[in-house]
Amino acid sequence: MAKYESNIKQINAPVQSVYATLCNLENLRPIVERARDNEELKAKIKEAGQDPAAIEMLGKVTLTPDRITLPSPMMGDMSLAIVEREENKCIKFHTEQSPVDANLWIQVLPVTDTTSKMRLTLKADLNPMVKMMIGSKIEQGLEQFAEMLARIPYA
Repeated sequence: MAKYESNIKQINAPVQSVYATLCNLENLRPIVERARDNEELKAKIKEAGQDPAAIEMLGKVTLTPDRITLPSPMMGDMSLAIVEREENKCIKFHTEQSPVDANLWIQVLPVTDTTSKMRLTLKADLNPMVKMMIGSKIEQGLEQFAEMLARIPYA
């Protein structure tokens, strides 16, 4: 299993708010919908050399309290399901319908009464050749995902 960790991200919200938002994936629906319609985000994706049409896929994302399902043109739908919750500390996910067996942890800890910190950890069952070919892309994607989660307006 290959292991990847994001840098620790500071969040200007109490740990209870961060956990309450992330432990029910339906809470992410407004964020997904805003991102799908965000022209500035599309421009940034294009600037980064990535396909801006990928953001259109957000319209096909399915969210339930325990699962997020993402469309993948080459592999069909892929899901991340919550398999464990530890209140105000950790949310653990496992891949479903995926060619790669993987686990993702979102760890949150309080810093003060009004701030918290977060780290993402991904463990994926990759063969050495695949790890060598896409390992850096996985690290970059995990870091970008952590940045995105750190910027969510936690109420």
